[in-house]
Amino acid sequence: MTNSEISRRRSAPTMDTLPKTAVPAGIVDARESARAELKAALAAIEVKGNFPRRIDNASKRAIAKARVFADRNPAAAAAAAVALAVVVGGVVWVAARAASR
Repeated sequence: MTNSEISRRRSAPTMDTLPKTAVPAGIVDARESARAELKAALAAIEVKGNFPRRIDNASKRAIAKARVFADRNPAAAAAAAVALAVVVGGVVWVAARAASR
């Protein structure tokens, strides 16, 4: 994922397009309005409840941010990687020690 893709995702939608979780204004027919509201509600439930997709998107954003950070400041990125390895190693050591007792 490049920086341009991230900025395209964050940009505000145009006036012509609505998010799939929004109900369009100006619907006069009660039946059509109810259908639009149901469609928006189901889309919102899917967006909120689809954890694998949310985790995938969040990890892609984090990887893109880490790459930008590493490009801008490689020394700090290396230090952060070492610190992360120390923390993960410590957690594994504590868990192994607790399991062996």
